[in-house]
Amino acid sequence: MTAPATTPIAGPLDALIARRRTFAIISHPDAGKTTLTEKLLLYGGAIHQAGAVKARKSQRHATSDWMALEQERGISVTSSVLQFEYLGYQVNLLDTPGHQDFGEDTFRTLVAADSAVMLLDNRKGVEERTRQLFDVCRRRRMPIFTVVNKCDRVGEDPLKLVSDLEAELGITAVAAHWPIHMDSAEHGTVFVGVYDRLHTRAYLFERGTHHGAKRVATATLDVSGPSDPQITKALGGGEAAVSAVAKLAHDVELLDMAGHEFDPTAILAGEQTPVFFASALTNFGVEPFLEAFLPLAPSPVARESSAGPVAPGLSAFTAFVFKVQANMDPRHRDRVAFLRVCSGRYAAGLDVTHVRTGKSFKLAPPQQFMGRERAFAEEALPGDVVGVHDRGLLRIGDTLATEDAPRDAEGKLLAYVGIPRFAPEHFARILSKDPLRRKALDKGLRELTEEGAAQVFFAESQMGPVPIVGAVGLLQFDVMVHRLENEYGAPCSLENLPFRYPRWVTGPAEEIQRLGESQDLTLLYDAKNHPVLLFRDEWRLRWATERHTALTFHEAAP
Repeated sequence: MTAPATTPIAGPLDALIARRRTFAIISHPDAGKTTLTEKLLLYGGAIHQAGAVKARKSQRHATSDWMALEQERGISVTSSVLQFEYLGYQVNLLDTPGHQDFGEDTFRTLVAADSAVMLLDNRKGVEERTRQLFDVCRRRRMPIFTVVNKCDRVGEDPLKLVSDLEAELGITAVAAHWPIHMDSAEHGTVFVGVYDRLHTRAYLFERGTHHGAKRVATATLDVSGPSDPQITKALGGGEAAVSAVAKLAHDVELLDMAGHEFDPTAILAGEQTPVFFASALTNFGVEPFLEAFLPLAPSPVARESSAGPVAPGLSAFTAFVFKVQANMDPRHRDRVAFLRVCSGRYAAGLDVTHVRTGKSFKLAPPQQFMGRERAFAEEALPGDVVGVHDRGLLRIGDTLATEDAPRDAEGKLLAYVGIPRFAPEHFARILSKDPLRRKALDKGLRELTEEGAAQVFFAESQMGPVPIVGAVGLLQFDVMVHRLENEYGAPCSLENLPFRYPRWVTGPAEEIQRLGESQDLTLLYDAKNHPVLLFRDEWRLRWATERHTALTFHEAAP
């Protein structure tokens, strides 16, 4: 292994890199992740009116949910890249699917992020999907910022939520903001503001009539503490205001006495999470969170590669592909590869090497995104996520680098590591409803496989290769069938197969063929013609590995 590549660039580039913030939003389904994403765009000035994510009568949809199926179902099924500037920061926001069936997309997107915003429902706290995604971030020592959402409705006591967060996830939690609730004869207990413990500041919100589609009017008070009379006066000065401020002062006093000290170093090390409170639906608390989060979040960090850690200030250009998306523009049937720039400058015309194949080509102008909308940029810097038009060369996990980039111990150009690969857990035979559209079906299957949306295998038959699709989650099958019909004009149906355990096999071809003919096993071939055996259960898998010692079984493609 060669020495870490840490040669910095002197001059203004360091300051530009320090302005970058690249983060992903993670949560359990229905915690309000896409709504929060939309509102961050609203306050970042990227959009002028937030989309109604679930309003079926409305023609507006969340900017991040650009795919037709997402708009129909009101869910996110693919990661979106959203970029805007705010308070002098260049923000790269990666919206991820919440549903576990699309975990592959989420996990790969997290590799491209420098930090994560973890969203919790104020009634449910830490849920199963949240726990899974937190574990992924924790293994990467990624800084995590927590937002308790839906504070406009009655939920768990905030003190209990913070305590449960620590107990469930084993991370130190510090309340950066604290919710202010006030009793109202007309509306019951109402979320009226947040108290900023870090800056001794109160943000009080005015309920509007635009249902969260526009910015909410906010009164910002620099106060001496949570019991400052300014807060009581701003809330109307009545008995309800006095009671609300007394409750706020009591909670903050408990936090000061029994809570943890705020530690920015521990936050960047992924050991402490600051907790914020908001209602993304009404926009309450969104802007105070954004203003507090951006200065605390990390700028681009060094990335692990086969040549050691690569610092963002390295002069040589390097980047990796974490996502491929076909048909973002249905009119042109285009294919876009999303790159995370790790070092150097991305500029049109730059000569780069595709490390996996060794081929060289010139970079096209980088594209910046707002969901499906895009714009060409002059350049991209470390931390930026950009799209590049691809004709089928690039795959998930590929590294692009200039010839002056670091090399490994064998003299090969560096390759970035850590892009996860997943074996399918569900399989189905795909049946075309229109034999005349077979070429369109084959093209769609190939491109969707290259996206990482699913994997395609082939079974031998007298009629030729029969396509078999594999997916990590069953909902991926619904998305695949929808996209094949609507994007490729290839209507089809699926016939589920009773297999759950795939294994790629290497060894003598005769023995692989003989084992594939065994009862309750199926022999397939992947897109690279590697043999894959499908097993119904773990018992049959164990039997095969014990009986056929001349063969090697792999959980992922070798």
